[in-house]
Amino acid sequence: GGIMASLKLWEILKDLQKNYRWVDLTHELSPETPHWYGFKPFESEVLFDYTDDTDEDKKAPMRCFQYTVASQYGTHVDAPVHFHQNARALEAIDCKELVFPLVVIDKSEEAAENPEFTLEIAHIKQWEDVYGKIPEGAFVAFRTDWCHKKDLENKDDRGVPHYPGWSVDAIKWLVEKRNIGAIGHEPADTDPSYITTREDMYPYPAEQYILGVDRFQIEVMKNLDKLPRVGGIIFTTFPKIKGGVGSPARCFAIVPE
Repeated sequence: GGIMASLKLWEILKDLQKNYRWVDLTHELSPETPHWYGFKPFESEVLFDYTDDTDEDKKAPMRCFQYTVASQYGTHVDAPVHFHQNARALEAIDCKELVFPLVVIDKSEEAAENPEFTLEIAHIKQWEDVYGKIPEGAFVAFRTDWCHKKDLENKDDRGVPHYPGWSVDAIKWLVEKRNIGAIGHEPADTDPSYITTREDMYPYPAEQYILGVDRFQIEVMKNLDKLPRVGGIIFTTFPKIKGGVGSPARCFAIVPE
């Protein structure tokens, strides 16, 4: 029985690969990747190359690049230390914290009608009335279909951004009443644009809050429209950067067919 028992994980994996759907939730990384307006586009410089006949110093049996990319670029993780000086950085996040039960709150229709739609506690309670209680330790993904927009800012003719976001109360409720593990969304901000464009110094209350309660979040997600509301699991993976405030991430979900 010893060896058979030790092969159980292989059987589970075979089952997951054969009988479930795997969905990539990540924008590919390039200069064209959607990103927050304050960042320079992704850059790559050739260090060594097997096809370089012009530069003796670079000619090599392999190809290598030096990548230059902002910590919060494209589909990315925000560590608690991103907003809070003495909070956890990326290297302190445990492997077990990278996998969650996944729930998806779909407000894509509402966001299409009102680009500054804000997710409130009432919307979460309505969701639970239909799909059941959000499990402890869940990753709550807020779907708006914003990933299909060419410009995440969705600026009007006057250059003013309009995009959806979470209310602080909604996230607080999820943390205090459901003890969730993390949140994710498609825009480049947690808060809606009418909050982030305020003139005061702290126009990011929802982001301040979720990172302040020692949770991380994933921003600029993709393909939330390919997920069921319940029953999936999500993997959120990223480099283990010492002191890391954030990083481009590779996220994917395994969901029932």
